[in-house]
Amino acid sequence: MLHTFHIPVMGLGFTLETPIKVARFGISSVMSIVEDQLVEAMRQYHTERLGLPFTPIRQNETDARARRITAYLNLVHQIVEDQMQVLRHEPFEEGNEIVKYFELLPGESELKQAYYHMKALSGEEQKSAQDALRKQIQPGAIDVNIMAKVDKNNYARNGEMLPAEYSDALASLRGFAQSTLTSSVVFSAGYNPRLYSYLDQHGDFYPNEAGYLKKRVILKVSDFRSALTQGKILAKKGIWISEYRIESGLNCGGHAFATDGLLLGPILEEFKAKKADMLTELHVMCNKALAERGLPVFTHIPKTAVTVQGGIGTAREDAFLRTYYQVDGTGWGSPFLLVPEATTIDVPTLNALATAEKEDFYVSHASPLGVPFNNFRKTTSAKQLEARIAKGKPGSPCYKQFLSTNTEFTEKPICTSSRQYLHAKFKQLESLNLPEETLQAEKAKLTEKDCLCEGLGAGTLLRNGITPAYNLVASLVCPGPNLAYFSGIFSLREMVDHIYGRAQALNTRERAHMFINELELYVEHF
Repeated sequence: MLHTFHIPVMGLGFTLETPIKVARFGISSVMSIVEDQLVEAMRQYHTERLGLPFTPIRQNETDARARRITAYLNLVHQIVEDQMQVLRHEPFEEGNEIVKYFELLPGESELKQAYYHMKALSGEEQKSAQDALRKQIQPGAIDVNIMAKVDKNNYARNGEMLPAEYSDALASLRGFAQSTLTSSVVFSAGYNPRLYSYLDQHGDFYPNEAGYLKKRVILKVSDFRSALTQGKILAKKGIWISEYRIESGLNCGGHAFATDGLLLGPILEEFKAKKADMLTELHVMCNKALAERGLPVFTHIPKTAVTVQGGIGTAREDAFLRTYYQVDGTGWGSPFLLVPEATTIDVPTLNALATAEKEDFYVSHASPLGVPFNNFRKTTSAKQLEARIAKGKPGSPCYKQFLSTNTEFTEKPICTSSRQYLHAKFKQLESLNLPEETLQAEKAKLTEKDCLCEGLGAGTLLRNGITPAYNLVASLVCPGPNLAYFSGIFSLREMVDHIYGRAQALNTRERAHMFINELELYVEHF
């Protein structure tokens, strides 16, 4: 890894363009491929931006979801490859991106030191050193995220359920597997047996004779136990996990999958103490499964990273995690929402985040999945939610249905933030003859749920001048509470320099150590 940090997935669209923006500088990032309609819209936008012919993949076409994802990932891959070609051939002159590439690198990087050495040379020696540097320029990883539990079944136009491989998560995996990328899929949000089993349908997840994996698996985990358990499940299928990405249960953006009070420090300590033994055990199990399948085995334990993310705010915290706990890298997410050169969000929401107060960030019940959800008060989506309630029409129209999991009132799953569900639930509550105060309190809990499918992608479309379908322009954002300590809008260089301790991006609010902040969040949670 050229940089010691990566940019994790954020929302549905906030990091959907991030590789196009930062991969050429060696920075790795993760895109969400949950929302294929948004993916297709961004494919059209970038294809037309480049003056290339665009052929749409219609919703009703065979395997449209997987094909849309493959097409977008291939486009992003090609864009980044073209950017790298241009960058590698630029002269080493101030203002050029090749210079920015090396200046952004961490100070301890051997490549950065070689760059400084080159600058001290002259004539043919300098030219030779520059040529050597050009050969070492590599892009950051273009990784993708699949929320394992977001895996609804899909139906044909005649109402018949399609085969399992056309479910949301499996089609997403197929879309990634069939792309030209050599990178990783990040599995998050729990364990999905049929998704894990589907990996064996795609040969790129298995090693070749040299032990090389074209497609890799990254597992986002909350503790060591879940890492070991899921590691064993996949190892028995011959699948090696290339990275365990530990995330704070509460001090993070998006869905907050809280542990039973187990904090990040002890979790990292356990990984540090047990990682080697875990990898040895998994190596034996994985090779046994590979041999039984008649596939090449790993001659030695593959390189396996442990990284951590959630609530990191200073260069000292970042360095402490990498040195004391010996993690291989860190994830910096929410602060990059304030960096238009890295993420994509509509201007009003960006400005609201840049001037936010600490109280504007809160844990909500907005997610239809029933999981606590880190939220931001000053969004157009929050205003839309209030307006719908005031009009007596709470809930969303639910056009996309990605989070449709509830069968309380219907045979076919529906979303708990949908107007259809709320109407049925309200009728049920009203039939129970509850005290008025209790009834209104229950209704208030229900109407807090928001439409994540539309809201978490609208800002990306709006920023690129695209009107969302059905004119659903309300934007939702889900930063972690750590963003309260960053104010303003930053350049990519300013934020990277902050991460590496070369500059200061924190605001003047008093901020405790990330571990103390996480502890306070857990005290409030319980």
